[in-house]
Amino acid sequence: MELLSPIEIVKSNVSAVQDYWLLAMRSLSNLWRKPRYLADFLIQADSIGVGSLPIVVLTGFFTGAVLALQSSATLAKFGSLALTGQLVSLSMVRELGPVLTSLMVTGRNSSGMASELGSMKVTEQIDAMRALGTDPTKKLVTPRVVATVIMMFFLTIISNLVGLTGGWVVSRVMLGLDSNQYWSQAYQNLHAEDVTMGLVKPVIFGFIIATIGCYYGLSTKGGTQGVGRSTTQAVVAASVIILVLDFFVTRAIMLWFGSAI
Repeated sequence: MELLSPIEIVKSNVSAVQDYWLLAMRSLSNLWRKPRYLADFLIQADSIGVGSLPIVVLTGFFTGAVLALQSSATLAKFGSLALTGQLVSLSMVRELGPVLTSLMVTGRNSSGMASELGSMKVTEQIDAMRALGTDPTKKLVTPRVVATVIMMFFLTIISNLVGLTGGWVVSRVMLGLDSNQYWSQAYQNLHAEDVTMGLVKPVIFGFIIATIGCYYGLSTKGGTQGVGRSTTQAVVAASVIILVLDFFVTRAIMLWFGSAI
């Protein structure tokens, strides 16, 4: 492995951030330019949305179920077992639904984008597209970004609903709570801030997932080994950025609604 000076490492990282930013902005600016590549968008939407649905449903259901199960012991000590629905709904809608869904989609789709585009890069298919007058960013990146953002929005809603259902199953079967009480607590304690937080996060996270995966795929070097490195780096980078951004997005929305400390 080649040894680099600290200055070269800093320059390399700054250049990578700049290249990623340019790619991300170009993927958005392509929305207003023709051709639209609607067929590519529909293919990506099917792969990302329908393909990720089973793992999202499974993750959401058992996340809600374990939330109800874990919180029941603590709530019972204070005689507040009836608040299980409120706890599950707030936790799923505000935080766990968007974040866990994003991490699942990252592991499945960001890695797929990086490996697919990386393979095209090392086999010079990207260069061939440019030679034929096709913009690779317009053809390959923009449909993936739009499809991921839209599908993440709906996948998170499904994950939240399934998570609430998982919490209801545990509350009804194992804790003996009344179904009407559970669902009324889950619904009535959701406010505009909670819903906004739960719907804004997946849009931002979806954009990060797609652009990170495409960036590492298009910057792949070193043959088949480089494809493997790009795939790993895409998953790690997207996951870390999602977890970091989650804090700042939460803080910004809390400030917007005037509920932050």
